[in-house]
Amino acid sequence: MLKNKIALVTGSTSGIGLGVARALAAQGAHILFNGFGDAQEIAKIRLETEQQNVRTDYYKHDLTKADQIEAMMEIIHTNWGRVDILVNNAGIQHVAPMTDFSVEKWDQVLALNLSAAFHTSRLALPAMQKNNWGRIINIASVHGLVASTQKSAYVTAKHGLIGLTKVVALENARSGITCNAICPGWVLTPLVQKQIETRAQTDGVSLAVAQDKLLGEKQPSAQFVQPSQIGAMSVFLCSDAASEIRGASYVMDGGWSAQ
Repeated sequence: MLKNKIALVTGSTSGIGLGVARALAAQGAHILFNGFGDAQEIAKIRLETEQQNVRTDYYKHDLTKADQIEAMMEIIHTNWGRVDILVNNAGIQHVAPMTDFSVEKWDQVLALNLSAAFHTSRLALPAMQKNNWGRIINIASVHGLVASTQKSAYVTAKHGLIGLTKVVALENARSGITCNAICPGWVLTPLVQKQIETRAQTDGVSLAVAQDKLLGEKQPSAQFVQPSQIGAMSVFLCSDAASEIRGASYVMDGGWSAQ
């Protein structure tokens, strides 16, 4: 379905981003990976992806810095000519009460979780507009719709990302370009695993108990959302069937926001 489309997925060396990249590759899209990680592991991921008869590339630029985003997008346009599908997934988390939340962490979370999506989108859009086709998918969060304590920067960034999604969708509403958001609840990513480990250490309980407590507090299904499920939703949003879905936020949260 996506044969020869060029997809840039940020934060795609693990977790949700990797799940999305794999799903898009299975539909024939060439994948531009971005993120940090072990060089050998990333090379292995690329090799596995290329077995889908697609090409890949990898960019380790730091998306908290606008100049590095600009450099990455310039290289991509030089080497590939365009980005057809942009998935803004890269993100970080920091947990602390407002009164203890460091300014440095606030700036870092906002830069990666929100500003990076602005920069990649503004730089990808001209080629999409020229070709009258494009898909921008922002991986927001249930925290783009509801709040939790001690996550001021993350909640702010994800609410902002949903707002950005709507603006981009409206500005391109009379074109073949769509922009939508996916809002997952708990997904067992390295980011969430770290929160489970911190909780286990703080509460003096096992990882299994900490995980059950984490899910039980928020997610009625008591099951993690799978990266492959988010990948499947991304494929749908890239399809012709989704061409009139514009500025929407798809919630995949096991019932979290239904409470």
